[in-house]
Amino acid sequence: MNNYYDVLKTFDQVGYRADRILFTLCQTIILTMSRVNMLHKPGLSIDCDYDEVLKLDATGPLAPVCTPFIRKINDRLMREKPARVDQDQVIASTWLPPIPGGAFKRLIRAEASIAFGKYVPETVSFEITRKCGCDCAHCAMSDGEYELTTDEIKDVIDQALAMGTFIITFTEGDPLLRSDLFELIEYIDHDRAIVNIFTPGLEMTPEIASRLKESGIHNLLISIYNTDPAKHDAVRRVDGAFLAAVGAIRCGLDAGLLVTMATHVSHDRMPELPRLYEFASDLGVHEFSIWESMDGGLTKGDRRDILEMYHRVNMRPGGPRIFANTYFEGEMLGCLAGQRWAHICVDGSVKASPYMSQSFGNVLDTPLKEIWGKIRADKRFSGKKGICVGEEPI
Repeated sequence: MNNYYDVLKTFDQVGYRADRILFTLCQTIILTMSRVNMLHKPGLSIDCDYDEVLKLDATGPLAPVCTPFIRKINDRLMREKPARVDQDQVIASTWLPPIPGGAFKRLIRAEASIAFGKYVPETVSFEITRKCGCDCAHCAMSDGEYELTTDEIKDVIDQALAMGTFIITFTEGDPLLRSDLFELIEYIDHDRAIVNIFTPGLEMTPEIASRLKESGIHNLLISIYNTDPAKHDAVRRVDGAFLAAVGAIRCGLDAGLLVTMATHVSHDRMPELPRLYEFASDLGVHEFSIWESMDGGLTKGDRRDILEMYHRVNMRPGGPRIFANTYFEGEMLGCLAGQRWAHICVDGSVKASPYMSQSFGNVLDTPLKEIWGKIRADKRFSGKKGICVGEEPI
């Protein structure tokens, strides 16, 4: 389907709402190739079929081992609306690589490897600067003074890619305050990994948004904590932070970026979730991302409400889809820390996730692969975990 948006326009002209047919079109979109091989090794082949619906198919004597994760991915592709559909690719979630594409192939290889017991740091997040215009109490920035240099970060990126990483995220402080940000984004082979950026949005301008687009960023993530500007500003401890974040979202959308509006939810903030989703929908972002606060004290009832909202929104056309780690980690994959996620602190120390205090080594004196081996040897990261490992006692 080479003229997807033309089709939407035609339906509008004859009286149909485009968002009512979006989900159907996303599931029946015909891309340039009907079948693409994602993985081929002795005893196992995994293909992605684009004939009528997006579907993964595993064949060969070893295929049964991969059946659980294949089923999970297919279930999501069939039952949930995607974040965005372009003329030649589908973005199931802003947190995942486009389908088809080299980074998505690496996702399949990584999940196949994990199915056979060899865990891959699929996501590697980097703190690349301590600089930030906000003073949030929940900031996960690590202690210390040293900041990795440009060449040191590039070296760790190379190591991560060699290990199978396909998602690289630049995070707190504010990556937009790092002068070599665009150089770092451009350095990453975008056929091997997507690049995400978390920013509070204070430094965003239309020019910066355009440069991010040109550099090849996959997803711009900006958090909104409350639809009441004063309450959002109170979380950031900066007057005007709400207006800056909204302006940054609009800059990203105007530049053609994939944009996610994120929030951290606690028990006290649960009543705000519907209003935040409506606000995300009004802004026109591609996904609304819900993360459980580490000290939020969510109840079982709160988690049930998040899951109900997740399924209800994602099964209906129109509006942004929802990502919720309550589902993605709580039910689908388990906690990612130390299993699919490694976090590089601003001084080079490595954690299983930014929410855990323990360092397992420093990339300035130890290869990332060796540090990952130490993380994997820790029994806390064995088996599926329904809650964040960071909430468990050390």
